[in-house]
Amino acid sequence: MKRITAAALALMMTASLGLAEGKITRVRDVPVPEVPEITAKRANGVVTAEEWAQHYPEIAASLRMDEENTERVKYTETDPDITILYDGMGFSFDYTSAIGHAYTLQDIAETTRPHKLANCLTCKTPNFTALVNQMGIDAYSLDFDEAYAMMSESVTCYECHANTPGTLVITHDYTRNAIADEVAAGTIDAANAVCAQCHTEYTFAAPNKQTTVPWYNVPSMHPDAILALENKVGYTDYTNENTGTKMIKVQHPEIETFLGEGSVHAGSFNCADCHMGVAYSEDGTAYVNHHLTSPLNNPQLLQDTCSACHADLAAEVAAIQAHVTAREKEVSAKLVQLNAGLAKLVASGAKTEEELDAIRSVNRDAQFYWDFVYVENSEGAHNSKLSDYCLDKAEELCDQAMKML
Repeated sequence: MKRITAAALALMMTASLGLAEGKITRVRDVPVPEVPEITAKRANGVVTAEEWAQHYPEIAASLRMDEENTERVKYTETDPDITILYDGMGFSFDYTSAIGHAYTLQDIAETTRPHKLANCLTCKTPNFTALVNQMGIDAYSLDFDEAYAMMSESVTCYECHANTPGTLVITHDYTRNAIADEVAAGTIDAANAVCAQCHTEYTFAAPNKQTTVPWYNVPSMHPDAILALENKVGYTDYTNENTGTKMIKVQHPEIETFLGEGSVHAGSFNCADCHMGVAYSEDGTAYVNHHLTSPLNNPQLLQDTCSACHADLAAEVAAIQAHVTAREKEVSAKLVQLNAGLAKLVASGAKTEEELDAIRSVNRDAQFYWDFVYVENSEGAHNSKLSDYCLDKAEELCDQAMKML
């Protein structure tokens, strides 16, 4: 893998944004000090964050700041519509906001959503990522409890760097299979690719229930293309118990949204530029801040980068998120109404299964577009145009299905 270096294009964009000459403002431009390799043998092949901390103490300290993020939101309480819309799967009774990366392994152990197979450990621990790289796709269909007993560390260095700090490595097999060529060609930024390993829509595909992404380049990440593919193969995450509709449960499609049509920042910044940023040690040495958080929580980033274009970024983001959240609730209310009408129609026996399936198909598509926005963690901030497109599409399809009742 090649070391990430400053690109002429990045320098040109920095100048055009009016940033201070000579000041490092982008993660890709931060020089990485050479350190000795850690070559000690270990059963799972993963060099831990604590082992790297002796060489990168400031980066390790910033990574540990993630432990402060412990505030949870119970979506079943704030958005009770999902108890109906997700009926038939675990998210209908246990769905809370993600907290810090430091708690991913704890989260998966404590959830009351059922998890029979080890594929639920995807993105929760580098130990499982390494296990897949050793075993191949058979690892995904291991018994969950058997695999969990082998896990020891939540998301850390290995996920983005393997065991080579200073380089970006696609460690997840499904992301390598999908876009390794795109990254090598430079059409997808390596920093975006490593974030895409976890912040993406995915499926558990046959025959081994292996984690798979339904795209292979940026155009195929569009929700229209993803839905077309998942409809073509007949992929189903669960069947809604009220209506018999075979549903897709979208999973946090951040990369698809950020890189998607309408994105303002995708051509100028990558995920790390905004959610990590550059920090400085006491002697003024730049290093990559590994406290993964919203740009709004990073004063250095707001001052050095965002202020070049945004007079009040917090107010802009708040307005976008308020609009998108309101639209989500409007559309989910319509989907609940559709669910009730379709359930009543199913119970009545007034239509044939063929006629019911035609309505179910539109219901499935409508909820997919709504869910694509609802579970995307920026609430419209990554790409408000795409969020509006999806919610408008969901409402249009919902209205269409209501007329078919």
